[in-house]
Amino acid sequence: MKLHEIVPWGRTLAEYKLMFGLSEADLNLQILGCGDGPASFNAEMTELGHAVVSVDPIYEFSATQIKQRVQQTYDLVISQVRQNSDRYIWANFRDADALGQARLAAMERFALDYEAGKVEGRYLCQSLPRLQLANDEFELCLCSHLLFTYSEQLSLDFHLASVHELLRVAAEVRIFPLLQLDGTPSAYLDSVVQTLLSQSMSLQIQLVDYEFQKGGNQMLRISRK
Repeated sequence: MKLHEIVPWGRTLAEYKLMFGLSEADLNLQILGCGDGPASFNAEMTELGHAVVSVDPIYEFSATQIKQRVQQTYDLVISQVRQNSDRYIWANFRDADALGQARLAAMERFALDYEAGKVEGRYLCQSLPRLQLANDEFELCLCSHLLFTYSEQLSLDFHLASVHELLRVAAEVRIFPLLQLDGTPSAYLDSVVQTLLSQSMSLQIQLVDYEFQKGGNQMLRISRK
């Protein structure tokens, strides 16, 4: 990954709870966060005594480099959100500026935790579709804004290989959202679902109490039978 490819969106524990329908029991599982980027999820969970490992190719960079990239792209990203404001539900954020400030705050919390977290093995520079993790190392994997979101950039084969890889390392996988960046449904969702069903996987598309992209209030929940 190149530094200019970093997507500067950091999300919080509160958002993860809503996006993935996380119960208190879920929070006590061994959790893998896939594609967490500069989210404060790991930092907040660690502070509460929970066990989370985050994987993302951006973790090859330092906290300073990631923060600089976020600052460099902030105005462009927020202007794009403003221009497409009709694609979003403005319930949790007043407007694009409020959204941006919330994302920056999450990134700052991530940055404060990041270097120590790397030493502790909580932030790993790895990327799908192949992870250097042991079979069944985790009880739950949360994949946020990666699979299905980047359907135009990542192939169907990549999606299938990635889901199988996540199921190798975790007993259950939850993927959110099921929309592409432009807010349209991913063309790969039906194919992924049908393939997994044919392989006797247990899965459901579940409504969640989080919707920022219009129609983006569903997650795919998969487990091995």
